[in-house]
Amino acid sequence: MRVTIAEDSTLLREGLVRLLAEEGHEVLAAVGDGEQLLAAVAADCPDVVVADVRMPPTHTDEGLRAALEIRRGHPRVGVLVLSQYVENRYATELFTGEPAGGSGAGGVGYLLKDRVAQVDEFLDALERVGEGRAALDPEVVRRLLARSTHTDPLSRLTARERDVLGEMAQGHTNASIAGRLHVSQSAVEKHINAIFDKLELTGTTGYSRRVLAVLRYLGT
Repeated sequence: MRVTIAEDSTLLREGLVRLLAEEGHEVLAAVGDGEQLLAAVAADCPDVVVADVRMPPTHTDEGLRAALEIRRGHPRVGVLVLSQYVENRYATELFTGEPAGGSGAGGVGYLLKDRVAQVDEFLDALERVGEGRAALDPEVVRRLLARSTHTDPLSRLTARERDVLGEMAQGHTNASIAGRLHVSQSAVEKHINAIFDKLELTGTTGYSRRVLAVLRYLGT
């Protein structure tokens, strides 16, 4: 894939450049702030952007705001955001900001920086985003599920259905979910249909029910 990196830590930025190059990806640009990221995307239109949430000048949410702008202005570019901490607001804003490109839009991901050190997981997330799918850090999924109360729509789901929805939020396919949960693919499909029913998405047309289920999950 053609990748653009935005990370203000020189050490991590150069480490990502080397890792991706060794894996056969082409790094088009490696920059240190949000403005440079937007300029690089406008110039090269990469397949995927890997961006830190917090970058200069304020080190608050410059990277996230740049990522959201890319989602709006370059909908076919996948966006994988890295964060030092679990920040549910950022994850929700990133995943619920619908891109302008509809079904042809690029993928989106939110990972903790610690996940980069687990190279296989990081590369798997990058691949999913590059394929137009989602990749949500398992720790973010765990915390979002922990926040659910009896007033939430998720309370109608069984424990297994919540497991399946959590895997869906991370961007896994039905076959991948089946392998990770050690159940058959047909069982996964039945759980997903039950999730659609309980979240009242059965008759939904147009926008993917799978995406809407994850968005409803994040919104909760």
